Amino acid sequence: MHYAHLFGPVSSRRLGRSLGIDLVPFKTCTYDCVYCECGATTVETIQRQEFFPADEVIGELSLYLSQSPSLDYITFSGSGEPTLSLSIGRVIRFLKERFPRYRIAVLTNGSLLSDPGVRRDLLPADVVLPTLSTINEETFRRIHRPVPGIGAEEILDAILQFRREYTGQIWLEVFIIPGINTSDEELAGLHDAIHRIHPDRVQLNTLDRPGTEDFVRPATPAELERIAQVLDYAGTETVDSSCSADIPSQYAEDPLEQVYELLRRRPCTADDIASATGMHLTQVHKVLQEMARTKDLQEKPEGRGIFYYFRD
Repeated sequence: MHYAHLFGPVSSRRLGRSLGIDLVPFKTCTYDCVYCECGATTVETIQRQEFFPADEVIGELSLYLSQSPSLDYITFSGSGEPTLSLSIGRVIRFLKERFPRYRIAVLTNGSLLSDPGVRRDLLPADVVLPTLSTINEETFRRIHRPVPGIGAEEILDAILQFRREYTGQIWLEVFIIPGINTSDEELAGLHDAIHRIHPDRVQLNTLDRPGTEDFVRPATPAELERIAQVLDYAGTETVDSSCSADIPSQYAEDPLEQVYELLRRRPCTADDIASATGMHLTQVHKVLQEMARTKDLQEKPEGRGIFYYFRD
């Protein structure tokens, strides 16, 4: 069966084996981040709406979870900002009531946490993972290119407010872009903000696949280690560099469709595809060769190798 709103289970770098829920259309977001691996934002908005009927999503979840799959998390994420969906609160409450055995995570850029309705919707979740990569307004706009009306100070204040109201865990993502948010001044500001928020974890992330803009480069392990020392926060960890296997299980018997669904969501190398799918590397290259003939397959060389991807 094809699921319109679910994807995975995926092998997530931060959340283990995770079933993804996508509640917004492709690349509908409040930001147009220079590092986004899904490409440029096509619909920029801060207007929350019910993009898809909540009953559709709930129906898919009921069908899928009735099989009692082994999952570490059910994760609200996808290719846009999930808190833009007015359905998110209802779907979270449904999961906690009907399938309480599963832990719920929400990946968010934090841009809408100033909205009391958004904060209320997220309260039943087990883990919320907001992003805070700078407190400098100029740097914030350079990295995230937000919809007008969203600023760095507002984001920090909103996360602090959410921390006061929320009893679950906050794993704060700090996305590192060398040369942009790595100066002594930038890191001093992040140090103070993190210690004020007091998250359960601080996760230093950096570019793993091709981003939206070519000038963004990944931080080296040595750079991340230096930043962790400067931030001086006990819950700081580095997100491992590895492929997140966003492969819907319904395509497991069709290698071409399996690889297509993986690359449609984010770029991967041939080694990533082999690791994610269990295919032999020789088979992966055969599938890629076939895709190059029949589909608009793109290639981009990066430090970890040649990344393959599709752009919608």
